[in-house]
Formats: sequence, structure tokens, C-alpha cells
Amino acid sequence: MHNTRRTLIAVTLSLTLTFVPFLAFAASPQPAKGEHGMVVTAQHLASEVGVEVLKKGGNAVDAAVAVGYALAVVYPTAGNIGGGGFMTIRFQDGRSTFLDFRERAPLAATKTMYLDKDGKPVKGASLDGYLAVGVPGSVAGFEMAREKYGTLTRQDLLAPAIRYATDGFVLEQGDVASLLGGAERLARDPAAAAIFLKPDGKPYAVGERLIQADLAASLAAISERGVDAFYKGAIADAIVKASSEKGGILAKADFENYAVRELKPVTCNYRGYEIISSPPPSSGGVIICEILNVLEFYPLSYLGAGSAETVHVMVEAMRHAYVDRNSALGDPGFVDNPVAKLLDKNYAREIREKIDPFRAGVSRELMPKGFGESSETTHYSIIDNDGNAVAVTYTLNGSFGAGVVAAGTGFLLNNEMDDFTQKPGVPNLYGLVQGEANAIAPKKTPLSSMSPTILAKDGKPFMVIGSPGGSRIITITLEAIVNVIDHGMNIQEAIDAPRIHHQWLPDTVYIEPFGLSPDTEKLLTGMGYRLDLADTTWGQAAGILVGGKCLAEIEKGGGARYNGAIDSRAAAGEAIGY
Repeated sequence: MHNTRRTLIAVTLSLTLTFVPFLAFAASPQPAKGEHGMVVTAQHLASEVGVEVLKKGGNAVDAAVAVGYALAVVYPTAGNIGGGGFMTIRFQDGRSTFLDFRERAPLAATKTMYLDKDGKPVKGASLDGYLAVGVPGSVAGFEMAREKYGTLTRQDLLAPAIRYATDGFVLEQGDVASLLGGAERLARDPAAAAIFLKPDGKPYAVGERLIQADLAASLAAISERGVDAFYKGAIADAIVKASSEKGGILAKADFENYAVRELKPVTCNYRGYEIISSPPPSSGGVIICEILNVLEFYPLSYLGAGSAETVHVMVEAMRHAYVDRNSALGDPGFVDNPVAKLLDKNYAREIREKIDPFRAGVSRELMPKGFGESSETTHYSIIDNDGNAVAVTYTLNGSFGAGVVAAGTGFLLNNEMDDFTQKPGVPNLYGLVQGEANAIAPKKTPLSSMSPTILAKDGKPFMVIGSPGGSRIITITLEAIVNVIDHGMNIQEAIDAPRIHHQWLPDTVYIEPFGLSPDTEKLLTGMGYRLDLADTTWGQAAGILVGGKCLAEIEKGGGARYNGAIDSRAAAGEAIGY
């Protein structure tokens, strides 16, 4: 089934590069099924790596670490050891935890580092080159997860990634399309071009093999020496040297001082389901819960998926929640986040009382007093035979990050500094208009939308979900949850379904192609909404549902234990169960 699906996607891609909007809205394939484990990632080879780890007796954390390293090789647009991310874990006994291995601002970072002498943002300064790079956290995060919660050795978990980097892997159409999209940018950096473009400067083609010898050496060093190889040895030295030579501010102390944070996940309850998600410095879990608290009052299943009434209340909940996201939240080491208030059911009631049932809200009227991330991230979901569940979202931020590789290291570096507020009121890469809570400061973590999320029901795992998508990660993850719980979709349909998005500013409802009927669009326009009918899709969600492919099958009984789905928007991805 999986090979047939990839072949179909490859054929479609070979005919047109604009295939994605149409695949997303065709009839969804059936979810992948498994009785002992499930791995869902944006690259099929990485999914295979995760399943092999589970078959060898590793747990979900082991598989997550192995997948993370594998994606650094086979999914260079977002898989990384030069970026950072989050990991949400729910153990079989019901305990849960959250690892923050997000990038940090360098010690030399300043609040105004991307502004010119007139106080205006310098175009591209926070996106391109070494000045855009935050201190990477992926290696430290994977190693902490493995040491504290895994069961296999570092060598066991790094071996597949080292093999794919050393021997190479054959590129399929989805891989080639990704590399082609970044070819022009990667060509600007000699070290990046030497890896991801052929010697003649042309992009790789389907069927050709991508070998990454320098990355293999870096991974082998990590396999042998652990985090010290990355943060205290030659790898850090090479990055610092390249940074100092090319306008960056990274120092060896930035790497030596990096530390992973283990935090308590954000939790809330929606219609009897426990939501376990990412706390600050991610806005994801808080804002998903805030929106769900607002929506819980409305009979969404009765109103129907895609109806004007459903879209109206969802957009208004998003509008109010994104005001809070963009103005109040930040790194908990620097900002007192009002999490308790934002999660309070009474606060949700206050928001509902402000929603006019017949008219669109106006974002500018919600401007806080004193107020002056795209598919370049990747998410994967894993569950093992014992019921341990792991959701991981990690990122380089923009496509291929800052577009630079420190000579000899073999991996791309992030441009995560763009997630900070360059200047209050000025949009970032994803159009987010943010405030002082997310201002740049040394050692600070930029606010994120990444939302690795796990749901439980009656003390048992129910769903694992997350997605890339920049500022739209929150609404992608939210809509998958609502589609399953309220609209009765199976996990594949829930992920493939057309998406809407609103993030307060700009005051626009974004709608995927064919996402709403013309009649619904007309009704929403009449209510005062400004609609942006997109010509492309967004996100690449990866999800798992436990006990059946949909609620009806779960309630009936007899469904597969694990049901996995990779977004039909993800050309190279795969859900594999065993």
C-alpha cells in the first residue's frame, strides 16, 4: 500500500509541480495499521528507521531519537542537527513530560541587532547567513531524551543515519522537489552547494544518490563522544569560525553553555479528552487549549465541518487566542507567562461573550494596550507496543534554514532568530506581528508555534498529532483534533481535510484551495470577513489514532490498535505500522 501510494505521488509529481493542492482534496487513502507500533514521519526512510528500532526492542523515545538523526540526513529542508525543537512524551503509566531543545539567542545578541541606524529592520538580516543563526539544540535534546528515557545505546540509534549519510540514499520525486525548491538559495553558499547540488551546479534528479560524507563524519563523532563532540569539540569550533568570518556573532561559549530544559507540558480537557501539549517557550499548547476551551461551548458536530457557522466560531476563537499569543507569551526564563489565565474556562467564556454570532470581529479593535514558522519545520509521531507515545516537532525555521553550512560539518544551520520580535509591530517570516515579550535577549529562546501534542482518553493514549507550518502549526494541529472528535473523520481524513487559518494580524481568513464551498464563502464575506483563497496548501501533519481509524470504529471495537496517517501534502512521507 505504501509503495503504491509513493508511486502514485511520484507519477503525479512528474506531470506537474503544482500537484499538492489537488492531492489534498482527493479521497484520502486508508490509514496505515499496526498492532505493536506506529511511526509517522515526513520521509519514508526515516519512518522505516523508527519501525526497525521498535522491532529491535527500543521504546518510542529510542525510535524518536533515531528518526531525528535520520531526518537530518534524508530530509535536509527541515530535518536537522543544526536547529532545535520540542518533544512531548506520554508514558504508558500516564505520566508525561516535555523537552525544550529549541535554539537560543547567542550571548552577543541584542534587542536591536536587526535594525538599521533609523530603527528600521534590515531586510534579510534575520533570515540569511550567520547573523540569523541561533545556538542549535537538537543534538543535546536527542541525547537527553535517550539517556533519561531511552533503552538503547547512542551507537545503535545513530547507526542508520550514519549509514544513509555514508552510503547515500536514492532520491525519489518528493526529495528532488524539496531540493529543487532550495537550489537557488543553497547555491549562494559554497559549502551548502557542494553537498546539495551536483558538481556542475545543477540540482539532483530522481534516481540519483545523495552522499553526505562530512555529515557522516559529524554523526560518527557524536556517536562516539556524545554531546561533547557537538558542543565542545571540532564541530562547534568550525561553526564559530565560519560565523566570525561571515558576519555572525556565535561564540564557543554559546555552545558550551547550551542546556536542554525539561518542563511540565500544558494540559487541558476538551469534551472529555485530555490534551497534553507544548508549554512556553512554545505558544502551541496554550493557544490550542485556549481555542478549544472557546469552541467547547459550540455544537460543532451539529453545525458541520466547513459550514459558515463552524468557520465563524473557529476564526473568532483563533483571532482572540492569537492576540494573546503575539502579545503575552515568551521564554519562561524571561517572561511571566499568564498560562493559568489563558487556560481558564471562565476566560474562554469571556471570549465567547465578545463573539457576535452574525458578524466578523475586527482585529484592530483587539490591539493590546502598549503593544507597539511553513513546511520548513517537520513533525513526527510515534507510539510503541507498551503505549508510550512521543510527538516531536523540530526545525531549521525557513526552508533549509539560514542556507549556510560551516565547512567540514555537513549540515545546514537554522535561521531561528527571525522568530524573535525584531521590532514590535513588524511582521516576521510568517506574518506574525509580535510584542515585547518576545524581544531578543542573550540566551533567550524565541517564541514558537510548534505543537507536538498527545491526547488521552480514560487514562489511555488516544491520539498523537503535530505538523510543520510556521504560525499555522497551531491551527493545523487544532483542526486535526476537531476533525476527529467533533466531525467523526478517520485520522487520514482529519489530516487531509482542507484548512483555514486566522492569526489576528493580518485580519484575513486564509483558506486552502477548494477548502470551502462558494456558498459558504459568500456567507462569510457577507458577515464581514476578508477571505484569502490560497492557491497552495500548507502543513504536513503526522498523526496516530489508537483503537480504530475513527471514533465510530473505536466505539464499535474491532479496529486496528494503531492507525497512522501522513499528510497527503507530504510527498516523501510515510506512516508505517507493524
